[in-house]
Amino acid sequence: MSNSPQLITDRLILRKFTGEPEDIEAMFTILSDIETNRFLPWFPVKDLDEARQHVQERFLNTYNGEKGYRYAICLKEDNIPVGYIGLSEGESHDFGYGLRRDLWHRGIVTEAAKAVVQRLRADKMDFITATHDVNNPRSGAVMRKIGMKYCYSYVEQWQPKNIRVIFRMYQLNLDGMTDRVYTGYKENYPDYFIENIDA
Repeated sequence: MSNSPQLITDRLILRKFTGEPEDIEAMFTILSDIETNRFLPWFPVKDLDEARQHVQERFLNTYNGEKGYRYAICLKEDNIPVGYIGLSEGESHDFGYGLRRDLWHRGIVTEAAKAVVQRLRADKMDFITATHDVNNPRSGAVMRKIGMKYCYSYVEQWQPKNIRVIFRMYQLNLDGMTDRVYTGYKENYPDYFIENIDA
């Protein structure tokens, strides 16, 4: 698999980002919103140039690689990005997403995530992980809705925001190896523990 083939769901088109003005402007709306970016690993962007740089570095550049599971989440009616979803290229196979604030609580990210997971399963990806700030439980709810299981929590001094965050790590094994748990976060952040949560 390469170059993020387009995925279609009931309400959504998941496609590659472009460098065209409409994509950059749409992402500026998302990336500049303080509330939308509260739990994300970057500060809100200040202008269109910063939004363009973000799209270039985190999306367009990944499409040149062997695998590029990074999608714009678009509503079918206009095919304009209202969010993003994708998988990191690192060994953690970290799954991440974001959505324009006026569309929260409508199941859009869950719908998109299920489509991407189906694609990853078809492409024989072995597992994915995802993490969320304990203060952002709705993100964890999305992880559970797509079948991910809570594994452990860890403490990180998060950069560039330089704040102490407790993250919960979830995992979904796509190859049937149900006992596999990715340990990279434990190894990098030795302050880790198991919480008693319903997952």
